[in-house]
Amino acid sequence: MNVQRLRHALAMIVVCACVEPALAQTPNPELEACRTTGLLALRERNPAVKDITFDVDGMTVAKANTKVEDTPIKTIVIGDAYLDKGKNDTRRTFLCLIGEKGKVLLTFFTDK
Repeated sequence: MNVQRLRHALAMIVVCACVEPALAQTPNPELEACRTTGLLALRERNPAVKDITFDVDGMTVAKANTKVEDTPIKTIVIGDAYLDKGKNDTRRTFLCLIGEKGKVLLTFFTDK
């Protein structure tokens, strides 16, 4: 998916999705799926990343009923993640899209 398409898809999700946010108080399966998938993706690009910690109190887990092209999006997770790179943690904004049957479709971390 090219960058323009991804931007359009994310903008469409943010603008068009009618979601009801629910603040995550405790770890849940959606957060764990996003954390695990995100960690694998980050380690492929940067093996120095040891772990990911979510700011669970500030994390938004929103149920959605929308699509990106023909792909259903059922849950959107947005919040702050901390990347453990040994001696220092780096805060990043995190986005995760989950489709049907809990399948993680996208994990995205801002650069800084």
